[in-house]
Amino acid sequence: MKKCIPFFLMTSVFVYSQQRMTLEECEESFQKNNLQLIAAQYNISEAEADIIQAKIWDLPNLSVELNAIDPENKKIFHIGSTGAKEVGIEQLFVLGRKRKNEVAFARSNKEIAEMQFQGLLVDLRSQLRSTFYNILFEQKKEESLDVQLKYFTDLLNAYKVQTQKGNVSLKDMVRLQALVINVQNDKIEVSNNIIQQKQTLKLLTGSDTEVLPELSDDNMNQQLEKQPLISISELQQKALENNADYLTAKKITQSSELNLKWQKSLSVPDLTIGTRWTQRGAAFDNQLALSFGIPIPLWNKNKGNQMKAEYQIQENKKTEERLRQELVSQVDTAYQTWKNQYQQYFSLKPQDLQDMETVYNGILKNFRKGNISLIEFTDFMESYKQSILQIYEIQKHIITSAEEINRLTQSKIFY
Repeated sequence: MKKCIPFFLMTSVFVYSQQRMTLEECEESFQKNNLQLIAAQYNISEAEADIIQAKIWDLPNLSVELNAIDPENKKIFHIGSTGAKEVGIEQLFVLGRKRKNEVAFARSNKEIAEMQFQGLLVDLRSQLRSTFYNILFEQKKEESLDVQLKYFTDLLNAYKVQTQKGNVSLKDMVRLQALVINVQNDKIEVSNNIIQQKQTLKLLTGSDTEVLPELSDDNMNQQLEKQPLISISELQQKALENNADYLTAKKITQSSELNLKWQKSLSVPDLTIGTRWTQRGAAFDNQLALSFGIPIPLWNKNKGNQMKAEYQIQENKKTEERLRQELVSQVDTAYQTWKNQYQQYFSLKPQDLQDMETVYNGILKNFRKGNISLIEFTDFMESYKQSILQIYEIQKHIITSAEEINRLTQSKIFY
C-alpha cells in the first residue's frame, strides 16, 4: 500500500557545497574512504604478525671462553697454541607442545580480530544507512515547515500593517506571531538535526564535501512497504547465527580455553641441548662434549597464570551468555518497534492523507474569505503541522527500525 504526502510539502530547498549521492554511492564511498574502517584493518595485520612471532624458534646460544691472563708466561689474552680456548653452542628445545599451543592461541586472536572488523563494518554501514534516511525525512520536515512558515510570515506582516491602521486587534496579531515563532522553533530544531546528521554522513563516507542524500519517492515507498518474511523466533535465530558481536564473544571464550591449554603447557620444563669444544682443561685435549639441561619440576612455576586463565574462561562464558540474552532482547525490541510503527502508518488510508490536504486547502480558502476566526485557523494549523511532522517521524522509524533488524541479524531482511 503506497502512501503519498501532499505535493506542496515536497518543495525543494537551496543547497550549496553539497554532493548528491544515492545510498549505493554512499556505501561505495564508505567502503573505500572510511578512516575508522581502514584503521581497524590493521588489527588483523597485527594479529597475523603475532602468529608469525609465535612460530619463531629461540636463537641458539654461542659461548666462547679465552685466556684473559696467562700467569706462567705473563701474557694477556694469550690465545696461541699454548693457551686454552673453549667454544660451545646450545639450543633450547621447547617441550610440552608450547609453541603449537601458542600458535593456536595467536590464530584464535586473529579470528577474533577478523570478527571484530566484520562487526565494525556492519555497525558503521548500518549507521550510514540510518543516517542517510534520517536526513531525507528531516529534510521533508524542513521543507514542509518552510512552506508553512512562508505563508504564516506573509500573513503576519499583513496583520502588522492592519494592526497599525486599527483594522485588526493587537491580540490577533500576537496570536499569529506566536504561531510563527512556534513554527520557527520547530524549523530550527529540524535544521540543527540535519546539520548534525550531514556531518555524520560526511565522516562515514570520508567525503571532502557535504553529502546530500538522493532517493526517489518510489524507492522510498518500496522501502516503507517491505516486511520480514520470517517470524520473530527465526529472526532471533538468525541473529544468534550471524551477529558478529555475539560470535566474537563465543570466539573469545574458545580463545581463552586455548590460552589455558597454552598456560598449562608452559609448566612443562624445556630441554637445552649443547655441544662444547675444549682445547685444554678438560679430561683430554681438544675434547668435544655433548650437554643436556632441563629444569627440575619441583613445583608448577606457572600456577598463577593457569588460575587466571581458568577465571577468564568463566568470565567469558558469562559475558557470552549475557550478550546472547541481550541480542535476543534487542531483536525482539527492534521487531516490535518496526511492527508498531508499520501498523500505525499503514492504518492510514490514502484517502485520509488526501482528506488532510483537502481540509488544509479549505481552511486556507475560508480564512481568506473571513469564514473562520483566527483562533480556529491557528488551532488547525498547529494540529496540521504536528500531524505532518508525526507522519514523517513514523516513516523514519519504520525504516530505521528495519535497518536495526538488518544490523542485528546481519541478514538482508529488509533489502
